Amino acid sequence: MDELYQKKLLRLAANATGEGEIERPDAEETLDNPTCGDRITVQITVKDGVISELKHRNRSCMLCQAAASLIGENAVGKSFSDILDIRSEMAAQLLGEEVTPPENWLDFAHFRVVASHGSRHNCVLLPFDTLIKALEKLH
Repeated sequence: MDELYQKKLLRLAANATGEGEIERPDAEETLDNPTCGDRITVQITVKDGVISELKHRNRSCMLCQAAASLIGENAVGKSFSDILDIRSEMAAQLLGEEVTPPENWLDFAHFRVVASHGSRHNCVLLPFDTLIKALEKLH
């Protein structure tokens, strides 16, 4: 498992971009991964159909924290459809498929290393799924 703990992913997790709370979010969702105990809450505000602010709180493993930070860096300005597409690309990458990282999501490719660790895929996808559930509340 040592290859999972690469400096790029550790740095992304440590940055914790987007960590915190929104005083009055338009939507909030909390999801758990019962397999490993990860828990993440995502809060968003949406304006004109795109995410205008995003914050997250989590009690989770490094991979989930890194994915939440990736979302914190990149989700503002994205629509519900964009997030669905990006989650789909991440899931494909985790299955070992060659994907083109979404434009400007510079750290997206760092998660390729997780492909050979199927039991950890949900750790990476949990923040995406939580964001999607929050966005669904507004549709």
